Amino acid sequence: MFKRILLAYDGSESGRRALLECGEVANLMKADIKLLAVTPSMPPVYVGEGFIPSDTLDAEKERFRDVLEDGIRQLEAQGFSCQGQLSFGEPVDEIARVAREWTADLIVMGHRRAASWAERWWRGSVSRSLVEIAPCSVLIAVINTPAATR
Repeated sequence: MFKRILLAYDGSESGRRALLECGEVANLMKADIKLLAVTPSMPPVYVGEGFIPSDTLDAEKERFRDVLEDGIRQLEAQGFSCQGQLSFGEPVDEIARVAREWTADLIVMGHRRAASWAERWWRGSVSRSLVEIAPCSVLIAVINTPAATR
């Protein structure tokens, strides 16, 4: 059923949960895994009288490269071999694009429930938006915040 699993990984607590669940599904289905880390595009932001320095953007790309390598190491420690890919852009669009290009059967990603309506409004939801445009099934590993479980 699921032979190609795309794991959208950001290194967060919910991302680590998704990594574990992805491993379980891949093990049951004998599926291939592709790990994707997306460096979010940042709108131009003014700092004083100028833009964010390019070294700040480079540091962010390097951070996501480290996240990607860490995820690959974790999957290899579980006995999986996987491909890794680093993308740059809007996470929802990039995840859907890579899933389509790689012909993924399943996308796995983490989600942390927001503690309040204000946080949900401000932060938005990559997982909720992805479900609307995904070219395949989506498994969302959920992490509850203490306030969200009440």
